[in-house]
Amino acid sequence: MLALTTAAQQAPTSSDAHGGSGGGVPTVQEQLKVLTEKLDLTGDQQAKITPILRELHDATQKLVQDKSLSREERLAKVRPQRYKADKQIREFLSDDQKKKLDQYLQGPHPEMHGNLSGVTPPPQRTP
Repeated sequence: MLALTTAAQQAPTSSDAHGGSGGGVPTVQEQLKVLTEKLDLTGDQQAKITPILRELHDATQKLVQDKSLSREERLAKVRPQRYKADKQIREFLSDDQKKKLDQYLQGPHPEMHGNLSGVTPPPQRTP
């Protein structure tokens, strides 16, 4: 599920201020923004989901920084963390929001997962 990766309410680092954390892992703020837009999250839901995103982000970031792992090994290790975050987040969603999340997750959603190769991707262009 989500790299609802994705350090909310912490002072942003210089890389956070430029739209991403090192290694191509989206920040918690970026992930929360996407979820809020896609699911119409309330302020209360955002507050409850932020710690889940922070935990997932930290775990993902740690894996990206482990240069001894291949991309496949990183994916294998982060996947259970994503499923755990997905399950926890769904506890705070309405049925309608869960349907929206399911639809969103059917398509590509790199803004939530980032890049587990450990290489910082080029900035995304806005049309």
